[in-house]
Amino acid sequence: MAWSHGRRFALARELASAGAGGALLDYGCGDGTFAVLAHDLFRETVGADIDAEQVRDCGERLGTLGDVRFVSISDLRDPSHRARYDVVVCMEVLEHCPSDIQPAVLDDLARLARTDGIVIISVPIETGATLMVKQAVRAVAAASGLAEYAHRERYRPGEFFRMVFAGKRSQIEREETVVPSATGETVRFHGHKGFNWHSLERLIERVLVIERRLYSPVPLMGPWLNSQVWFVCRKR
Repeated sequence: MAWSHGRRFALARELASAGAGGALLDYGCGDGTFAVLAHDLFRETVGADIDAEQVRDCGERLGTLGDVRFVSISDLRDPSHRARYDVVVCMEVLEHCPSDIQPAVLDDLARLARTDGIVIISVPIETGATLMVKQAVRAVAAASGLAEYAHRERYRPGEFFRMVFAGKRSQIEREETVVPSATGETVRFHGHKGFNWHSLERLIERVLVIERRLYSPVPLMGPWLNSQVWFVCRKR
């Protein structure tokens, strides 16, 4: 797992370097890891997240990096962010967004990127042989005592079969979690179960031009035995 995550961040940095010297936005920055790993390439780095507590924590821990700042996703609505960023990176975010939210996020990514900017999107592969491997690894991780896997998502046999042999339009019902945010708003999200990256690809193509499609951590193996799929996009 550590190797796979390491390869993911390394590939993200490599792809983002095409906009080196400009401004970088990490949309859905989480704990700020990628912003820290890539900020030396850019004159300005902004990490944005929907979780206000996460934004506050990143600001406290990483505020000493003078060219990095952290804001709420809602702050990006300010006109000053429109078409500001040479590179917009959105890693492991869209799979968690309900289907009615995904188009709005993609519109956001397009709005925030410069006319000649790059939008880099990665999502997990949760179909085919990859799903079998991931579920086995998750079970072993849970058995070894890793707390974050103690309540992992489980598939019924029919669901598992459908996603292992998923076509481009295959889907199963996805459980939705609804929680209040720190600001009192309602936040809805999915786990990984039932995510089919092909469905998202069709949505991306409505908003952005996909110039490259890559896979990690072993690019040459394509989608069959890789953890993530990447879309390197331009604005229409």
